Amino acid sequence: MPASRKIIISCAVTGAIHTPSMSKHLPVTPRQIIDEGIAAAEAGAAILHLHARDPENGRPTQEPEAFRAFLPQLRQATAAVLNLTTGGSPHMSVQERLRPAAELKPEIASLNMGSMNFGLYPMLKRFSEFRYEWERQHLENSRDLVFKNTFADIQHILEIGNANGTRFEFECYDTSHLYNLAHFVDRGLAKPPFLVQTVFGLLGGIGAHPEDVAHLKRTADRLFGDDYVWSVLGAGRNQMPVAALAAAQGGNLRVGLEDSLWIGPGKLAESNADQVRKARELLAGLGLDVATPDEAREMLALKGAGNVGF
Repeated sequence: MPASRKIIISCAVTGAIHTPSMSKHLPVTPRQIIDEGIAAAEAGAAILHLHARDPENGRPTQEPEAFRAFLPQLRQATAAVLNLTTGGSPHMSVQERLRPAAELKPEIASLNMGSMNFGLYPMLKRFSEFRYEWERQHLENSRDLVFKNTFADIQHILEIGNANGTRFEFECYDTSHLYNLAHFVDRGLAKPPFLVQTVFGLLGGIGAHPEDVAHLKRTADRLFGDDYVWSVLGAGRNQMPVAALAAAQGGNLRVGLEDSLWIGPGKLAESNADQVRKARELLAGLGLDVATPDEAREMLALKGAGNVGF
């Protein structure tokens, strides 16, 4: 992957990890998600990775109607690629998680590449007061939580997406997830170019040490050669350090309030766009150009915004 090509910035606008009481800047309502998505795209994000929330209490939801409350507006207002989650929340069944992507047929959807522990409970040390009871339970219950993504689950999501022309952001939290992807490549269910989103620093997955980043990249290089597009996300305080490690190697970057609420030590990000601008400044300092949405579509062989179901 030559460092001279343009770099895709993805922005994960809200996610299902953080809760409303953690930051007043976390978008919850459809209007907030629309405004945050537009601002992130204007700041330079070529891809918007999207979850939905119950506007009354901010709880993650995979009801397709919740996505329909903001997708058409985002599609009309931006040229960004709209990427729908199939991860939803680790507390949801795969059938529930798949519904938005299955019904709305996006250009691209996320796909978690293996079952794993998914520990959010350490955040209870930092946040102790919550507006909604579900927030505390959401964190506490992760002590005894396996985020289920079996081979059968992954195959089912791949088959639905392939039938709809949806491609995937393959989320790989550990080395085994890269090998799981290689397994589905060998079976012909995943076809290049692959967007391999390596995830660092989430409890239950690989760490965020530079050697961890190097190890996953070396493994992906060996397994996929020139057939993949490498992107990284660092969880929490690891967001920008991991981005810097990848950017220096021509890697693509994912930022956003799903992955980190922070813009610097002890300072909350006031918007997703703040993080996109910081990532863009990082790339500019390395002499790297940012890909436009249409350039990202070409790099990832996407079907185009005119072929979605919303």
